[in-house]
Amino acid sequence: MHANTGYLNNIDTDFEDLSQPLIIKSCGVYRLRTLPYFNTNRPHGRQDYQLLYIACGRIYLDYQNVKEEVSAGHMLLYRPGIAQNYTYYADDKPEVYWIHFTGSDVANILESNGISNSTHIIHSGSSPEYQQLFLQIIQEFQIPKPHYEELVALLFRQILLLMHRRLQQGPHINRKIQKEVEYAVHFFHENFYSPISIENYAASRHISTCWFIRNFKQYVGMTPMQYITSIRIAKAQHLLESTDYNISEIGAMVGYDNPLYFSRIFKKQIGRSPSHYRGSIS
Repeated sequence: MHANTGYLNNIDTDFEDLSQPLIIKSCGVYRLRTLPYFNTNRPHGRQDYQLLYIACGRIYLDYQNVKEEVSAGHMLLYRPGIAQNYTYYADDKPEVYWIHFTGSDVANILESNGISNSTHIIHSGSSPEYQQLFLQIIQEFQIPKPHYEELVALLFRQILLLMHRRLQQGPHINRKIQKEVEYAVHFFHENFYSPISIENYAASRHISTCWFIRNFKQYVGMTPMQYITSIRIAKAQHLLESTDYNISEIGAMVGYDNPLYFSRIFKKQIGRSPSHYRGSIS
């Protein structure tokens, strides 16, 4: 299992703290690749809240004696004291982001973002923006700078706002469209480093290119190529932040063999060149 995690004050603790409206305690991402499965079992739950975002793959859970399956494009919320029993399987190639939080105003914050007291599975949709925000929170914990506690709380609120916007979007998409888009999201995450032709992909799924692009954009909020670009740039950001690979190597690793083109796309998406971005976090 690959894990990238960050903790408040570099300590992994489980506690309730009502001294502030919202306190982010830890954040991380798990990618299961070698172990056949990984299970989390907390019979008495935790004292804080936990939110999981399934970016790829799925989670199988036993929630209050009801077995459920949560696929990519959803979030899973555990409130304090609720038993946690869920499993990832390597065959699904899961990529799951998680965050623990507490505070005196958490219930109101969740409700104001469309999460009622009875909700535990949220149809958040799939978006690289979620991943970028989670990774920013992880980095703030790993390299704490002045006011990082306030910043991670703001980043988490942004995640909730994006999720709430998705909940309020347009008419409900039928199951066929949902399955096709979720399959595509999984495929793009697994193959972003390779050349991807949307026309060839649609043909391989025996669907119209126009139909696929139109419904993908309605479901995700961007075209398939924009989504692939967002994945590549998010991965590039992570590599720039956490490795010593040079710019050309990172570009090639995320699917851009031409370093100049990679730098141009990166700057268009982030507002800074890869070298300036790396320099700003050192």
